[in-house]
Amino acid sequence: MFRIILCCILMFFVAMPSWACTRILHAALGQDVLVGRNMDWFEDMQTKLIVYPRGMIRNGHSTEGLSVVWMAKYGSIIADAYGSTATDGMNEKGLAAHVLWLEESDYGKRDYRLGLSVVMWVQYYLDNFATVDEAVRFAQMNTLQVTPVFHPKVNRWLNVHLAIEDANGDSAIIEYVDGQAKIYHDAKYTALTNSPTFNLQLDNLKQYSGFGGDKPLPGTNEASDRFVRASYHQMHLPPAYSMKEEVAGVLSVLHNASPPFEPYKRDNTKVHRTIWRTIANLSKHIYYFSSTENFNTMFVQLDQFNLNAGWPAMQLDLNKKRDLVGDVTKEFERI
Repeated sequence: MFRIILCCILMFFVAMPSWACTRILHAALGQDVLVGRNMDWFEDMQTKLIVYPRGMIRNGHSTEGLSVVWMAKYGSIIADAYGSTATDGMNEKGLAAHVLWLEESDYGKRDYRLGLSVVMWVQYYLDNFATVDEAVRFAQMNTLQVTPVFHPKVNRWLNVHLAIEDANGDSAIIEYVDGQAKIYHDAKYTALTNSPTFNLQLDNLKQYSGFGGDKPLPGTNEASDRFVRASYHQMHLPPAYSMKEEVAGVLSVLHNASPPFEPYKRDNTKVHRTIWRTIANLSKHIYYFSSTENFNTMFVQLDQFNLNAGWPAMQLDLNKKRDLVGDVTKEFERI
């Protein structure tokens, strides 16, 4: 009976599609602090880059109970998906934030606290905090309840965890398991992928050469294997002698952790292909965006925007301007 039950459980997980993303932090001595991420998904997310000024009034968009309402303390740039979800971004103080899929996420039963939907999780942290330490201290207070949202495109609830980094090279990962926030705060946490939970990823890492074990680097697209490779290759990047070279180094690690373009099937565990990559220079407030399909890399200089309260938000619709390359700061238009 135990074997039958175990087999059914394994078949359930095998039948589930797998969402794959990878994030790495590179903070070498004497160099800019860079953080990069792969966005792996099964279709075009209708991505737009949006620059928001300070003073924006926002709502947490929780589907049940009261939502938190706040005014943005800092200006920011985000990669918006489907016109509703801040998936990735950086603010004017050099704090970056990203959501990545985590199947084990459980935000708990809705309670009395003000709600913050996962679609606004990135934006809330960019709007309100200048450093990872500030953000972690707030998360530890547990005054807000992060809430899931149902995604009609995949017919599932979005299960994600949050990674944050700052211009000092600090890092933290926030996961919700069994309704409780699990916070991993340390500058040495330079890699993040997906399942299993972060503590188990760290345990698995110890088996490999360079991290205490003797196993060679794994080669599959599974999240645990990508976690090992991203950790290893980031750690072994050579010194860069220019910002361009440093960005190229981070991009090379992201490419190593990128699933290729394979047919998408909802009934198997094929990970989704990398559709775009971002790199945020947290020292100089430059945000890079690279489309896999369009072969182009562009960058935005956040400090060149007027981020004073009262100024309009600006956007670059990447669905309409697919062929841009290089500095696209002046291509943004008022919303």
